[in-house]
Amino acid sequence: MTEQEFHILLVQEHKRLVALAARFLHASGMDGEAEDIAQEAAAKLWELSQKGYPIRDASALAVRITKNLCVERWRAQRRMAFQPLAGDHYEGGPTAESSLDEQENVRIRDQLYSRLSETQRRLLTLRNEYALSLDEIALATGKPKGSVKATLSQARKQLLEEIKKIQ
Repeated sequence: MTEQEFHILLVQEHKRLVALAARFLHASGMDGEAEDIAQEAAAKLWELSQKGYPIRDASALAVRITKNLCVERWRAQRRMAFQPLAGDHYEGGPTAESSLDEQENVRIRDQLYSRLSETQRRLLTLRNEYALSLDEIALATGKPKGSVKATLSQARKQLLEEIKKIQ
């Protein structure tokens, strides 16, 4: 997707994404700016296009990303509402120790992902980091759903084998 195509899409879809986020925020009783969610969805869509992910229906993908962001925020709010502050957090945010743990987890994940094929990495990223369903991944990549499912399964098995080798 070129920058010009992206801007045209945003002009066409921006109000729709904001309205979708606003409806979700209102229905869930959450505080927040629908505009922020719509902008974050646009940024994620642009990021996907710049990473070379084939996007067949950008409008549908933008809506799906917006919905996923809304659900992600709702889940985060629910977790915070029902969990007391853990020992590794204080009122202002995570401690240095939990930040280091997170950095270590990212390093390990990147090291494990480097042993996968580019296709496996791309599909795992769409599934795990962008929380897309198999149908959405198939739509975004243009691959059959069965192929996506098989590739993800194979990648997970390969990661599990690598983890077992480390332990």
